[in-house]
This record gives sequence, C-alpha cells and structure tokens, in this order.
Amino acid sequence: MKTIAFHLNNLERGGAERVVVTLADRFANAGYRVLIATEEYGRNEFETDRRVERVHAGLREGDDAKGRLTKYRLREHYLREFILEHKPDVVVTFALKSDYRALVAAKGTGVPVVVSIRTNPVGHYDSFVRRIQTRRLFPRAAGAVFQTTGQRDFFLPHMKCKTEIIMNPINEKYFDPAPVPREKSVVHHARLVYFKNQHLLIRAFLRAWERHPDYVLKIYGDDSGDGTKEKLEALITERHAEDKVFLMGGDVAFEKEIPKGSVYAFSSDWEGLPNSLLEAMAMGMPIVATDCPCGGPATVMKDGVNGLLVPIKEEEPMADAICRLIEDRELAERLGSEARKIKERANTEEVFRQWERYLLHVFSTNGADRCVKG
Repeated sequence: MKTIAFHLNNLERGGAERVVVTLADRFANAGYRVLIATEEYGRNEFETDRRVERVHAGLREGDDAKGRLTKYRLREHYLREFILEHKPDVVVTFALKSDYRALVAAKGTGVPVVVSIRTNPVGHYDSFVRRIQTRRLFPRAAGAVFQTTGQRDFFLPHMKCKTEIIMNPINEKYFDPAPVPREKSVVHHARLVYFKNQHLLIRAFLRAWERHPDYVLKIYGDDSGDGTKEKLEALITERHAEDKVFLMGGDVAFEKEIPKGSVYAFSSDWEGLPNSLLEAMAMGMPIVATDCPCGGPATVMKDGVNGLLVPIKEEEPMADAICRLIEDRELAERLGSEARKIKERANTEEVFRQWERYLLHVFSTNGADRCVKG
C-alpha cells in the first residue's frame, strides 16, 4: 500500500486546504495510506475522513519563544523527522513556504517531493529571496502540479521534472442544483479578502444599478479578518447603498442561494484557480469574471462562450457586462448552460484520476526522470 503525505500550514477553510482534504479523502477511499502533516491547527478547519492520519509537524511547546531563524530551522527539522518516521512514498506540498520546507527536509531521505502551486507566482514567489530559493531548491522536486499554464511558465526554467496541469475538484453538491426562479440580484461568494476586490464589485454594481434600480447585490463569504469587511461596510455606507448591497455572511448553503441570482460576478485582482468561480460555473450561473493573472478564469472560461471576461480593476467594463447579462437573458442562460459543462472536467473522480496517474509516475521513477520537462 502506497503512502501519500500532504504538507501544508493547516486545514483552515480556504481553497488549497479544501483541495487537500478532498484529495486526501479520495486517496484514502482508494486504499492508499494518507497522512496530512501540518504546521499548526486552525480555528475553523475542514474535517477529513477518519482514515486520513493528521500529524503535527510544526513548532512544539516552548519553540515560540525562540528566534526567527531558529524557528525556521526547527520547522525543517521537525518535517524531516516526520518524513523519516513515516517514510511516505511521496510528499505533496500545498503552500508557498511548505514547498521550500519540504524540499529541504526531504534531502537525502530518498522520499520524492511534488510541489503543487496554488496561487499567482507574481507577488508570492518573485521576491529576491524567493527567486534564490526557487532557483536553488525547485530543481530537487520530483514533480510539480500547476493549475494554469501561467503558473507553469513562471517555474518551468527551474524544473527538471515532468510537470502536470490539474484542475481543482468541484464538490458535487454544486452540480445540477434544483431549478429555482431567478431573482433580480447579482451574486458573489468568496472570502472577504483584499485581493478578491469586492470593492470593485460594489462600485461596478452601483454603476449597473443606475440602469437597473430593481436589482440588488448579494455578497456571500466569511470575513478573512484582514479588514476587508470593515472597508466594504464603510463603502456601502459612503455610497448610501444599504438598501441595495448586502454582505450575507458565509454560513449559508451556497448551492441553494447562488442559483437564485440572475448574474454571478467575480472580481479578483489575482488568483490561482478559484474554487468559487468553478462552483458558480457548475451551478450554471451566467458569469462575469475578471481575466486575472495567473490565468485561472481564462483557463476555464472562453469569453462569449461560457461567460464574459473583463479586465481587472476596471469598473466600467464589469458594469457593462453585468448590464449585458441582465438585459439579454437568452445570452445569459446560454452562457450558464455552457458553464455547467465544467463538471465534466473538474469532478472529483476525474481530478483524482489525474492526480493518481501523475503520482504513480512519480512512484515508478522516484524522481529519476528529472531531466524530462512536461
């Protein structure tokens, strides 16, 4: 029985964490031994299948008082202890710092590391220090999984392994929701966090509202705690929009609420491959989305075919696209129907099969094909 170890910071509710839990559960169900090694425990985490083993591989009691460099080295040391004790057949990383940490910790153990990039490399992996780490450590990777070609192109000069592009799995609860009458609303669901740029969404909607004053905007999502929620509330008050823009919170059944909207709007400045967009597509929503780097929306959407793509950070194009879908319901429903086909490419079973094929390749070569670029 092969052993797969996923490594990331915690299982706090977020996009990468959701993918890890989904994959871990599916691999466990397929008979693999699955471990999730985390740095810490979050306050609001995803639950895993009982067959998935959760292991703490981060700082221990008393370590917090130590210096920054010491803690950095201890994290690598503890992860190495985990690798040597459990001897997984592969370690799969799912966060920026965990990529570098695992590549250092696994050196000399004979355990291959597959890095999985989950965000836009620009702004995360392109600082002076990160570039040095990437150039030095990423050639050690036995594999690399990306969500978009934009991500892969950024790292490809440093990779000596076969790479793969694999989409995020969509929870099947978002497939084929029960038909409901469309309300006169524009909807959105995502964490309230700065790079989702819900500020732009509100301003663009208020432009569209001038042409369609019978519509409202409903923003669903948990507060990230970075101050975005308070800024959104201030914007709503400043624009006297309390009767037309609503922050709905995140404790709802999105699969029931989102399909009630007439238009789905996605406003991020950057992303990896956003789960909220995939979910909206699976629910058959007519979508307006920013064409944000590193190409997540453009990976799954074709403008005018299964949604409308607009430039990032620009109110007027988004407002115009929202109005277009409000005014042309035949177009809107056709785009939504085409968007729904994403489930053929991003259902859990299909994504699992792609991951399994790729990891079986890594198992069979143990990283020996690092002269190959895929």
